This record gives sequence, structure tokens and C-alpha cells, in this order.
Amino acid sequence: MVAQPCWLREFIRLRRAALFLGEADACWFAHYLSREQIKPFMNKGERISQLVAELDGEDVDLSQTDVAKHPFYRAFFHCWNEQRYYEAHDVLEQLWLKETNSRDANFFKGLIQAAGAFVHLQKRFEHPSHAKHSRRLPPAVRLFQLAEKNLSIFAPRHHGLDVAALCELLYEFADKIVVS
Repeated sequence: MVAQPCWLREFIRLRRAALFLGEADACWFAHYLSREQIKPFMNKGERISQLVAELDGEDVDLSQTDVAKHPFYRAFFHCWNEQRYYEAHDVLEQLWLKETNSRDANFFKGLIQAAGAFVHLQKRFEHPSHAKHSRRLPPAVRLFQLAEKNLSIFAPRHHGLDVAALCELLYEFADKIVVS
């Protein structure tokens, strides 16, 4: 049996006590778990940094100024190549949020949108009859188009990426979905 973190054991104990006392509908959990107990499990930036460190095999050096060597940029492509588009989106989003006023902001935004479009396609084809996922093709097309628009100004190459080839791929995917 796997050992549970102490906050989880306390959570379960308090939940059982609340059920026993008939307080199941009360908002009891907000009064028992402190911010310090919850925060470690809620910080997306820390989770992303940990993922990047695992992919990179070393500590994340966020001071890297060469974008092509930045750990988040490299992790984006690592995730992309493994078809982990949701993670790729999350990883690069952390870099983009810090660079929203830089000249690379639209470049990062375009890559994030491209990954988001592929997330929509994955969900659609993994669960074609699902009520929500079956309607993911129009948002995918829109994201492909937005990504192409944001990336095309950086063609033919930018930060080691063949942007022209990626834009062509994005256009083809959007076009094939619309035609189908």
C-alpha cells in the first residue's frame, strides 16, 4: 500500500467525521485545509518547471537568454515530438507569459495555438462520440489559422525552427478539416 501524504490522511479523516456528523453538504473542507497545505499542489508554474527538469535531466536554468537553448523552448519540442500537445502548450505558455511584450511574443503564441489545435484533434479522435469532444474540429481549425497568422511573420526560420514548413502544415490541416 502506498503511503499517503499527511494532508491527505487528515482530509480523509475530516471528511469521514463530517459524513458521520451529517455535515456532508457543508463547505467543511475550506475550513480545515490551510493555504500552505493546498498551495504545493496548485502551483502550475512549479509543476511545469519540474516537468521541464525531468525532460532536460538537470536543473532548469531560467536565466538562459538564447531562446533556442531555453529549457522551456526545448521542452516544448520534446513534448511536441512525443505528441504530448497539452503539455507542450503548458510548457511554452510559461515562457510566453514572461515574454508577452517581447518581439517573440507572437512566435510563442503561435506555437501555443498550434499545440492547442492538436489537443483539440487528439480529443476529437480519442472520443468521437463524446458530447464535448465531438465538437472540437471548428476550434481546431480556428487555432490552426491563428497559429499560422502569428507564425508566418517569422518565416522562413526563427530560433532554429523551420517556420515556413510549420505554417504549411498548419494550413494543410485546417484546409483538410474544412473540406471534410
